[in-house]
Amino acid sequence: MLPCQTSAIRVLLVDDHELTRLTLKLAFSNQANIQIVGLATNGKEAIDLVKQYHPDVIILDLQMPLMDGWSASCQIKAIAPNTQIIAYSSVEENKFPETKTIGKWDVFCQKDVPTTELIALVKQLGKNRQTSSAVK
Repeated sequence: MLPCQTSAIRVLLVDDHELTRLTLKLAFSNQANIQIVGLATNGKEAIDLVKQYHPDVIILDLQMPLMDGWSASCQIKAIAPNTQIIAYSSVEENKFPETKTIGKWDVFCQKDVPTTELIALVKQLGKNRQTSSAVK
């Protein structure tokens, strides 16, 4: 007998620091109903992976080489407007008031957030994304 399949939240991790990417991958790999669909080191790779895997949620670093998270978020929202983007950065949002106006994401999250809070945020955004997709 085949087990019932649940719809896993598809997550794309984008950060130029290998340790951050792999640590996030490890943290999420132990979570039920979350599937890491890709790892990217810059915005250009992220856009390619969005086209290929259609993630529900993206954890997107803002400061990266080749293409930063600000630029990538705008292009991602243009091709996948319902994908939920978490701007994940060490940049303090209140120090850059223009941060949200030059990028397009759903939530800003400091990199020093506790892992449990980041996981809960991904689950919440993933449920929102899956609910909005089911309504269509």
